[in-house]
Amino acid sequence: MIRQGVFDHPVTIGIVAATVAVLLVAAGVIGAMTAMGRGTPELRRELWLRLGSWCLLLPLMMGPVLLGREWVIGAVTLLGLACLREFDRATGLFREPLVAALVVLGIVAVNFAALDHWYGFFVALWPLTVGVICIGTIPRDRPSGYVQRTALGILAYMLFGAGLAHLSFMANDPAYRPVLLMLLTTVALSDVAAFTFGKLIGGPKLLPATSPNKSISGALGALCVTTLLVAGLAWAIFAGTPMAQPHWLLLFGLIVGIGAQAGDLMLSSIKRDIGIKDMGTILPGHGGVLDRFNSLLLVAPAAFHFIRFFVGVAEQQPARLITGG
Repeated sequence: MIRQGVFDHPVTIGIVAATVAVLLVAAGVIGAMTAMGRGTPELRRELWLRLGSWCLLLPLMMGPVLLGREWVIGAVTLLGLACLREFDRATGLFREPLVAALVVLGIVAVNFAALDHWYGFFVALWPLTVGVICIGTIPRDRPSGYVQRTALGILAYMLFGAGLAHLSFMANDPAYRPVLLMLLTTVALSDVAAFTFGKLIGGPKLLPATSPNKSISGALGALCVTTLLVAGLAWAIFAGTPMAQPHWLLLFGLIVGIGAQAGDLMLSSIKRDIGIKDMGTILPGHGGVLDRFNSLLLVAPAAFHFIRFFVGVAEQQPARLITGG
């Protein structure tokens, strides 16, 4: 398969450089706040925790993208399994080991299809895996709880398997690096922008019963920032293609911006429904892995199919790299 070099695209260079610069500036600002005693001790502590987590997360997010296609697919597979583990423990799906095992197999299979660059199998696995989950526990002759365990399994697979695996399939494209880096960083920035605008402006809450800390000002500020940034980066990435029209670029930015916040609110709805604050505690200031990466769950498939409609994804690359013999 034809590949671009790691830093062949200027957007890749720009995103990596900007990420390092933002972390350094953030550390300087928070350090100055601490030295001057600005803000409450709780706010400063939260900012330091978030910065520390980002210093760990960003290399883990960007490293596989820079290393290569197989690294991306491996990382997405592990991410899907990590999200599933937290989801299992929070929702009680772990009490249904057969359903959980079928979801694990589905996650591995759909990422294998991406690794094989077999698009037909990739999309066929979505309904096929759902069907297997639906019939998987029927032979046990235990109809009690069928709807709940099946629904949880299907939701888990569609989010952590089929949804996230679109990132894996995108890695088959020779120019995948700037696209994936754009999605990863802008989705992360959406969360930071919502937090920042919400703290600076405040005002009415967005959905107080679903996510008490989110404000309308934070949501609108994050949407504006994400939309414009995605549109600008996409213009540089897709210049000269049918997608490089202002209205399509802005629509793409809106899709990413809305998808990022919708994924976050979706997870908040799940957490409020089962009565927990975070899905985990592995990331200080962020909660669990699923708390941090929830925004990608809806953005990944939406961005993939939008891009595929206009310019294609790895259309000219060899298919069935493993199974084709």
